[in-house]
Amino acid sequence: MSHSKNRKRDPLKILEAAYERAKACGNSPAIKNADISNAVKLISTNAQNRACIRLLLSCLLAKVHKPSIDIRKPYTEIKDKDVFSGRFYDEKYVEGFIIKHGLPCNPTTAFLTPALRNRNIILTPDLELEGRPKALYKITLNLLNEVHNKKIDAEDLLTEAFRNLIKFGKQRKGGLESLLEELESQSTGMPLSSERIITLIQQHLQCPRSSRLPVLVIAAAYTAAEKYLQEKLVPLKAHTSADSQTGALGDLEITLIDDKDVVTSYEMKMKKVTETDIDRAISKISKSDTRVDNYIFITTETIDYDISEYAKTMYEKSGGIEIVILDCIGFLRHFLHLFHRLRMNFLDAYQELLLKEPESSVKHELKEAFLALRKAAESNS
Repeated sequence: MSHSKNRKRDPLKILEAAYERAKACGNSPAIKNADISNAVKLISTNAQNRACIRLLLSCLLAKVHKPSIDIRKPYTEIKDKDVFSGRFYDEKYVEGFIIKHGLPCNPTTAFLTPALRNRNIILTPDLELEGRPKALYKITLNLLNEVHNKKIDAEDLLTEAFRNLIKFGKQRKGGLESLLEELESQSTGMPLSSERIITLIQQHLQCPRSSRLPVLVIAAAYTAAEKYLQEKLVPLKAHTSADSQTGALGDLEITLIDDKDVVTSYEMKMKKVTETDIDRAISKISKSDTRVDNYIFITTETIDYDISEYAKTMYEKSGGIEIVILDCIGFLRHFLHLFHRLRMNFLDAYQELLLKEPESSVKHELKEAFLALRKAAESNS
């Protein structure tokens, strides 16, 4: 079904119209061709690769917006008359739209991924792109080619892509809700011990793409013990934001409960802390208007004795700022035994912070993994 006569030239209106049609379709495909419909489903629901669907959405939007362009040419460097900037459509329109509607896509443009950046070539089906899985890129290129050859309408394909994304998003949300219901309904018996909670967090930290988790570990500890410490957590910044953009000294900042001055700043490392890291921290503090008492590195790797000793020398050099390196699990173990009665408060706070994190910081699979790990731990308690 073609909507060419009703096309609205504003890109956001094009997206909204396709989205509304997708919702109206429900479980009925917007495309009669089963092969194309299945291809769109594969791209929309592949958990390993979320870049292909953003590539497809951006190119389809451009084609609906300007029918004269060649959908296979999303690079202005090609210099032909029918080219367009796929990255422009992606970042200007698609990015905000998927955030607004909570669609399960990559939070950043597809055109900065290794497979698609710095290109000046036509995206034809015979092209070998670097991304994984290769078959998914091949399917995406074939769909672009089908639109180019007028075998499928771009607006219908955009609608079908949204239909699959809406359905996929509901399934993922349903999976989390189901796990939460199971957690709430099962009898936990005796509360988990501090050591069992530590094991649970260790298992979660070992999951793929877990770089945000140490921040949540420390944040949950302060959240659970705020009234006892008389210190509070400054609202967390986005995982993708640089310190220079947010004005933060580190990944996490602590203030006195009745004050706004930062007393402790934490920087998380999923690798060994080096002298360069320490020097950079001192430089950052010296250039900031914020004065801190403690600057603490939290690492998931081993701590070298020489680096730890080097950090100690910074107290005098910095005029009284403590620089220290702590092991993430070591910090948690000390906290949970020091505040033993708050151990379940910590676990609940960690879970709440985790589930609130956007997809750009914590993948859906990582949230499901924690709930499954906690369910297993509590069912064995």
